[in-house]
Amino acid sequence: ARAPVWWYDLTNRMAQSLATMRATPALERRALSSLGASSRTSIGTVTRAGRFGPSSRVHHARSPLRARAGDRDRVPDGDKNSRYYSESAAGPAELDSLLQLYLSKCRSNAAADAARAALERPSADDVASPSSIPRRGPNAGKVYLIGTGPGDPGLLTLKAYHLMQTADVVLYDRLVSPQILDLVSTDSTMLYVGKQSGYHTRTQDEIEAMMLAFAANGATIVRLKGGDPLVFGRGGEEMEALAARGHEVRIVPGITAAAGVGSELGIPLTHRGVATSVRLLTGHLREGAAKEAASGDGNAVADAVDFAVTSADLDTTLVVYMGLATLPALAAKLLASGFPADTPAVAVERGTTHHERRVFSTIEDLPESVATCGLKSPTLLIVGATVKLSPWWPWRDQAGDAVAPTTTSSSPAFDLQTGLPSEDTREWFTEHSRTLGKLREMGNGVRQTRGEEPAGEGDPSPAR
Repeated sequence: ARAPVWWYDLTNRMAQSLATMRATPALERRALSSLGASSRTSIGTVTRAGRFGPSSRVHHARSPLRARAGDRDRVPDGDKNSRYYSESAAGPAELDSLLQLYLSKCRSNAAADAARAALERPSADDVASPSSIPRRGPNAGKVYLIGTGPGDPGLLTLKAYHLMQTADVVLYDRLVSPQILDLVSTDSTMLYVGKQSGYHTRTQDEIEAMMLAFAANGATIVRLKGGDPLVFGRGGEEMEALAARGHEVRIVPGITAAAGVGSELGIPLTHRGVATSVRLLTGHLREGAAKEAASGDGNAVADAVDFAVTSADLDTTLVVYMGLATLPALAAKLLASGFPADTPAVAVERGTTHHERRVFSTIEDLPESVATCGLKSPTLLIVGATVKLSPWWPWRDQAGDAVAPTTTSSSPAFDLQTGLPSEDTREWFTEHSRTLGKLREMGNGVRQTRGEEPAGEGDPSPAR
């Protein structure tokens, strides 16, 4: 039987929106699921021709977004082929274009939802026109700053996963691993806003402007950050910028790299009789920090290395984030301040991921050892007596007790280890797919019941 006239009118309008925005594979999947199985044979024609009729033929689906060849030199070695970190994944450079693309997708989603409702209730009076879909008022969007941990998807919190399944827009950093990004709902608009030395897809001001624009249009925004958003993650700055414009910001903590990497390697950050405190420090300061310190406009820290040395003592475990470039200066000043040359130290590149590399050494030999092994950012440094408590500390006496390495003047003492020291939890998501399915149902439940009753305090309320 032929479909009624209103059906073609509605789906033609949806097709025009899809064609205009050059629909992504994720949008095509949503359109298919919303329209139902009867239209699976025509979605290719929708995206290519912008028309929908009873005689449409099947066309091949668009190929997935791939990183451009020039982009691959800017991402970590193990992720060269990942589409998540390509320049293309950042979307249009202009904020207005980016916002219009998102709003076009929302209109297409609304049309798809209306078409699905029409299938369930054939009466033309029950069909909502896409132009009549109610819009939220100003500041109605919700923003979640979410920490994803150091990279292992098994360390992601349940709340973080739940919100990743219900978000409208997901902005993510370079330190969020591909295995975690794979867990984002296919319905969400994903935008790469990562920053690394020499290559920023967006400035911090642009990222904050993006969140303000999406929130002003009623979107539920998830901002994914590596580690914890409030530990060297600039989460406080983004929270202030949004709060100043009247947007509520909710923080979902993540396992910071110091805790994640330390636990994985069996390095206690504090240990009775060995380390009474732990200091989390950054290896570099923001641009202009020294000038602000001199003028009194900022805090008094003008040099990250000097501050690290004055904050350290032999009873403290020192953890340095983003300290690879300043490691030689840090080691030299720690030695000059009285630290023993054989103080245990480790540098961990991409900790808790299957690309992990770690160099155990002493504070005296660590800079040369790291350079010899070619460690790259992101690398975490841990310095202190607790490092020697790790089961992976390589130097042992005949009784199996940890000892200091024997060094020579000609070569540094170090031990390079590669791969995860424990099980690779990526396999859990394959072996225990039923568990993952149950978690996904949580997000689906929120989507199916949206609009029926107000969301409770702390519950996500997707704008679809």
